[in-house]
Amino acid sequence: MERIVISGGKPLYGEVTVSGAKNAAVAIIPGVVLCDEPCRIENIPNISDVSLIANILRDMGAMVRRVDKNTLDIDPRPINTYEATEEGVRKMRASYYLLGALLGRFHKAKVALPGGCNFGVRPIDQHLKGFQLMGAKNELINGAIIDLDASASFHGARIYFDTVSVGSTINVMLAAVKAEGQTIIENAAKEPHIVDLANFLNSMGANIRGAGTDVIKIRGVEYLHGVTYSIIPDQIEAGTYMAAAAATRGKITVRNITPKHLESISSKLREMGCEIDEYDEAVIVDATKRPLNRVNIKTMPHPGFPTDCQPQFVALLTTVKGTSIVNESVWDNRYQYVSELVRMGANISVEGRLAIIEGGTLTAAPVKATDLRAGAAMLIAGLVAEGTTSISNISYIERGYSDVVTKFQALGADIKKIYIPDPDAVATTA
Repeated sequence: MERIVISGGKPLYGEVTVSGAKNAAVAIIPGVVLCDEPCRIENIPNISDVSLIANILRDMGAMVRRVDKNTLDIDPRPINTYEATEEGVRKMRASYYLLGALLGRFHKAKVALPGGCNFGVRPIDQHLKGFQLMGAKNELINGAIIDLDASASFHGARIYFDTVSVGSTINVMLAAVKAEGQTIIENAAKEPHIVDLANFLNSMGANIRGAGTDVIKIRGVEYLHGVTYSIIPDQIEAGTYMAAAAATRGKITVRNITPKHLESISSKLREMGCEIDEYDEAVIVDATKRPLNRVNIKTMPHPGFPTDCQPQFVALLTTVKGTSIVNESVWDNRYQYVSELVRMGANISVEGRLAIIEGGTLTAAPVKATDLRAGAAMLIAGLVAEGTTSISNISYIERGYSDVVTKFQALGADIKKIYIPDPDAVATTA
């Protein structure tokens, strides 16, 4: 039973270096399955989701060696199975990218339905629609395993997604890289990690054009060669530290970032009254010079405001005088964490997809992370609140934030991770 404990009320100052993008890493690592030679992946975040997907590949036969905490060597050639149904697969949502990767390599795939954060229905109907148009038959086994078979015919296709879906776009991209002929994805998602995956695949010899637009064209190839590839910086981690600086009324420099990926986040912070100075690979957030203003936020697919930064900004807005309204247009049930902020004295009411926030003062309380980004919101609230905040369920936070306690400590936060023995386990041992 590990917890993060924060004594709040201190502005953040200093510098923080952002890790590689979680959402890119968990797509690129399965993408190595398609390669016909070994690969080295650099700037990998040191998080539990990366360890999990690396272990899944090991279980399938791949040779995976951790060179250092941010570098993996992966040799996919020993993989001789198209099945990924072990318990680890169910623990993370991004494991479903193995469907596209295995289908592309073996023309078959059998993958357990994924888990991950639970804040709304995550249908994979658009994924399956794409695979079916490419010639794959699909079957749901025991309500828990997707079985794809395109051994009779696996080919490119023209695919229009009914909704903009990051997961579907990535999965079909992976499958199409080695499919015969051309695949055209219309109404594709445009997130930076989709562009990063395309760049990775192209560096191995794939033929992908249009990533970052709503039409992606992929012409299948027979062979992919090994590469050394460095993952892009994590825009959501950067946005989290930027929101934390604003919430504590501090001033920090965030390094190893791509400013263009942060435009919607920087724009909202400027609207609130923060000074934002951008450089080639860094941004300075200064919230020390004037009172912050209320704002309204609507989450949207990229390049709009990212849903993965919504909870962090709600935590920030609880510290700003006036009424702010947040419209969550991506997920149905992403406000589960609000009750935790209310425990800390936040004045928030939720009406469907809207959260109405009356700014005020937060007071320390024991809270829990209900999902990954909700956990980040609890960190920000704890940094602001007077008193000592204890956060449980921190395994959610460690799914997506590398060395988060150490990084906040370097910014002057009074934060630490503690271990509390499980009383039930102690009683059993006794």
